[in-house]
Amino acid sequence: MCEAVLLYPRPLARYPGRLLLLPLLPHRPSLKPLPSEIWSRIFVQALFEDDQDTQSHRAHNNIWRSCLSLVLVCKGFKEVAMPLLYSNVCLHSVNSLQKFTAHLHSADRMWDSIRRIPYSTPGRWVQVLDLSAILAELDFSAYYAVNALLTQLFPLLPFLAKLTLYSGFLLSCHALASLTHRDGSSNIRALGGIYYDPFIYSAVETGEDHFVQLLRVCVNLELLEVTGIGLDDTDLESHFDNAESLKTPDITAPLYLPHLRSLTLLSMPSSLLMYALLHSPLPRLRTLSLTPYDEIPFPASLSSVFLETHGQHLRNIFLFTPKSWPTRYHSSPSTILNTSPYLRLLSLEYPLPALTITFQTPLTGVSSPCIFPLQILSIPRPSSDFWVTLERLLPFLPSLQTIRMRDVRWLRYGMTSRAQEAGIQGEMIEWDRRLTRRGIRLLDRNWKESQARECGISKLSELAVF
Repeated sequence: MCEAVLLYPRPLARYPGRLLLLPLLPHRPSLKPLPSEIWSRIFVQALFEDDQDTQSHRAHNNIWRSCLSLVLVCKGFKEVAMPLLYSNVCLHSVNSLQKFTAHLHSADRMWDSIRRIPYSTPGRWVQVLDLSAILAELDFSAYYAVNALLTQLFPLLPFLAKLTLYSGFLLSCHALASLTHRDGSSNIRALGGIYYDPFIYSAVETGEDHFVQLLRVCVNLELLEVTGIGLDDTDLESHFDNAESLKTPDITAPLYLPHLRSLTLLSMPSSLLMYALLHSPLPRLRTLSLTPYDEIPFPASLSSVFLETHGQHLRNIFLFTPKSWPTRYHSSPSTILNTSPYLRLLSLEYPLPALTITFQTPLTGVSSPCIFPLQILSIPRPSSDFWVTLERLLPFLPSLQTIRMRDVRWLRYGMTSRAQEAGIQGEMIEWDRRLTRRGIRLLDRNWKESQARECGISKLSELAVF
C-alpha cells in the first residue's frame, strides 16, 4: 500500500486546507526479478540465434567479444554471461592452452568444500573443447608439453560434452587415462579427430585397450570419429601371408553404446577397438564412414564383416580412403546393398565395385528381386565400366534421385562444345543425358547441376511465358 500524500495549497492562511493527492493511474507494481535461467536463454538467443549455433565455431570471435561486453554491463549480467563465455572453448595456440589450463587449475585449488557444488568454476562450465587448430600446426617439440597440459586439463572439465582433436595428433596414454578416469565421463557425447595407434593403445596378449576403456565409460556417446595408422605394402603382404595364423582377440564384455548414431573408422583394417565395436550392439547406428579392405581376409581385415554385422540399421554409408601420398586404394564389398538394405545414401570409393543384388525366394518358390530405397549415390568420377553396373541396378532403385560426382566439377557455361565433350566432361554430359530421361539428377562436387542444362531450362521457361 502507498502512503497518502497531502497537499497544502495555502500553508500561511488562518485556516489552511489540505488536499489528498490521488493518482491518475493505478499503482504499478515493481517487476519481479527474472531467474538466471531465463536471462541465460535470452543471451543464447541474442548471441547464437538458435541452439544449433551454440555448438558451431563459425562466428566464435564475434560471440566471444559479445560475451565480454555483457560481462562488463553489471554484476547480474556477469553471472549469466560467464558460463556462456566458457561453454564453447576454441583455442588456437599452445600459449593459450597453457594459460587456460593454469587458470582452471588455480581456480580449482581455491575452490573450497563449503560450496554446494563440488566442481569448480569455470571448469564445470566448459561443454565444448576444440583443439583442432592447435594440434594441426603443432611441432613435434611441443608434443610432450601439450600431452602434459591435456593430462592436467581433462579432470577439470566434468561436464565436457564434445571434444575435438586432430587426426594427426596421438594422445598419450596418460592423457587418455585422465580423460577416462575422471568425474563426468558419461557426459561425453561426441569425440572427433581421434588418432588411434593400435601398437601403442592395445595389448593383444591381454586384450586390453586404453581407448576401449574410454568407450566403456562414455555410455551416452553419440558421435565417434577415429583415424588409424593405415596399411603399407609390407603390412599388406604380411597380412596375406599370416592370415590363417592370426588369432582374434578376446574381449571381456561388449561395449554399451545405446546412443551411438554416427561412427567414423578411417584407415583401420583391424584393431582391438574395431573388434570391440564389431561385437557390441549398436542399435541406433545410422551413419558409418569406413575405409574398405575387402581384399584382405578375415581377421586381418574387419571392414567387410563390420558392414555385414551392423549394416541392417544403417541409413548412410561413406566408403572413403584418406588421401596421403602414396594413396593405396582397396576394394569395396560388392554385396553392400544386400547387407545394408535400408540405405538412403551410399558413397563409393575407388576401385568402384561391381554391385550385385540377391533375389528373394518366397514360399511360392518364385524368386523376386529386392527393391532398395537408395536416394543418393556418390562416386568419385563417372566411368563407362561402372555405367554398365549402374544401368543394371537402376530397375531395383526406384527411389534414386541424385548421383553425385564428388571429385569433378562442371565446366563453366560459355566454354566451347568441343571442350565440354572432351575427357571427363564428355563422360559427365553423356551420363547426364541418360539419367535425365530417367528423372535422375547428376551433380558435381559442389552439388550443382550442369550450367548448360540450367540455362536450357530457363530459356524454355521464358519461351513458355511468351
